[in-house]
Amino acid sequence: MRIGIDLGGTKIEGLVIDDAGVEKARLRVPTPATSYEQDVKAIVDLIAELERQVGARCTVGIAHPGAVSPATGLVKNANSTRLNGRPLPVDLKHALGREVRLANDANCFAVSEASDGAAAGCGIVFGVILGTGVGGGIVIDGRPLTGAQAIAGEWGHTPLPLPHDDERPGPRCYCGRIGCIETWLSGPRLQDQFARHTSRQMRATDIAEAAAHGDVEAAAQMELYCDRLARALSVVVNIVDPHAIVLGGGLSKMAVLYDRVPELWKRYVFSEPEFIATRLLPPRYGDSSGVRGAAWLWPPGASA
Repeated sequence: MRIGIDLGGTKIEGLVIDDAGVEKARLRVPTPATSYEQDVKAIVDLIAELERQVGARCTVGIAHPGAVSPATGLVKNANSTRLNGRPLPVDLKHALGREVRLANDANCFAVSEASDGAAAGCGIVFGVILGTGVGGGIVIDGRPLTGAQAIAGEWGHTPLPLPHDDERPGPRCYCGRIGCIETWLSGPRLQDQFARHTSRQMRATDIAEAAAHGDVEAAAQMELYCDRLARALSVVVNIVDPHAIVLGGGLSKMAVLYDRVPELWKRYVFSEPEFIATRLLPPRYGDSSGVRGAAWLWPPGASA
């Protein structure tokens, strides 16, 4: 059996699945608010409890924010900044006494949905996280694409394509750059934009719900959001040409995206508009995709 761990900013989730993908155990604990060392301890303790519940030693895969640098072996680009510069793979290996596989959380989401999720059977899958942050991961024939810098799929920190005049130069991102896709498509950005234009405070998913029920102001802001998402995804389609794009994160619950964005990206994709075959899909496993993808980092039959 295999364990998947999803290390998030507010919670650490773990589950055990067998080679058929059947869930055997699941636990969720708060992410410590204290230190990196406590993060490692919480992961190790969670794994020990999961193995106790299923009575077996398991392979372990970890989904985490950021990436592990191929040059240094240290975590980089994590929005949970205390992970940055830390040797997380080595520390977990020593603490657990076994090899551990780690991957970016968006990559794990994409692996899950490409393995037995919404995009099962698709050769090239782009998995998108739309939430507090914006991330992406690429899976080709069931395997995550990592890249020379371990940043493949990090579209959230590229500039918004084809910006309108009022979108230049764009907001400053936590990464230090200006106009990143994340600064336009994250949940907080949608909420802030709606508040500025309407003087109303609403959650992102509630804005979409209001738009669906005829709220004119909400509909206008959702149309702008869909157009920005269509522009951002059109570049992915032009470069990677995926068979499917699966949306994850809290904003993936907004039903309007799946109808409107494929219509809008016809303006931007470098192909015949009436013959764009890429599908935009909701996730099968929702919030569980990251932790399931972490478990799938080990091939069937692998031993701990």
